[in-house]
Order: sequence, then C-alpha cells, then structure tokens
Amino acid sequence: MKQRVDYFNVAPEGLKIMMEMEKYTKTTDIDRKLRELIKIRASQINGCAYCLDMHTADARKMGETEQRIYCVSAWEECEFYTEAEKAALELTEHVTLIPNKRVPDELYNRIRNHYSEKDYVDLVLIINQINSWNRISISMGNIATE
Repeated sequence: MKQRVDYFNVAPEGLKIMMEMEKYTKTTDIDRKLRELIKIRASQINGCAYCLDMHTADARKMGETEQRIYCVSAWEECEFYTEAEKAALELTEHVTLIPNKRVPDELYNRIRNHYSEKDYVDLVLIINQINSWNRISISMGNIATE
C-alpha cells in the first residue's frame, strides 16, 4: 500500500496544529528517551509500523539501549525501567486503551508519586499526540520503508 493522501499538503492548517503540539511536547520536563518509549509503546498497541520504525530509530539516536527498546512491550517484567518510567508506560497503555482501561485513581496516584501535576498533564498530552499520529498514519496508508 502506498500513502493514500498527501495530507500535509491537502490539510496544511490541520497538520500545522499537530506540529505545534509536537513542538510543545519536546519542551516538557518529561525525559526525551521516555517520550520515545511512550511513543513506541502506544505505536505497538495501535499497530502502527510507520511510527514504530520512526520512534525506535529516534530512540536509538538518543542513546536508548536496544534492550529497553525491545522490551518496552513487557515493561512490567523488567528491572531496567525505573518505577517512574513504569508508571508512565502503564499510563500510556491506559490512555491508549481508554475505552477498556480508563485511568483509575490508583494509577493516577502512583504517577503523582513520581511526576508533578504539570508533568501528568504533559504525559497525557504526549500519549494523546502519538495516538493521534498513529491514527493519522494508519488512516493515510503510511508504511515503514527501508
């Protein structure tokens, strides 16, 4: 399948807004490697090969280890993610699968043990941003290429 629509040219104002949000997420206090792990985990759940390819490459460029990239789908069973990272990855799963998982108070409270109120909002925005990109990418027929 090739890309269905040249969406950046068809709807430049809408994509400009997406890119502005992308710029904002990069200014947050959330660690840049963790931002990439969040993007990878949400993209795994959503089955977006294009975004998985992009964000695993970006994580490597930032110095993220192969071990942490490969194991992010099984983060609960790994000792090499911090408790704060695990909380953020769990939030990623809950927000990505919100119709089934919601965000229970217990998870929110655990996240707040590691992150400020603003950080929590920023985490949710980062998660929503990658979920939006996944849905755009899949709907537009983007594929991972060499």
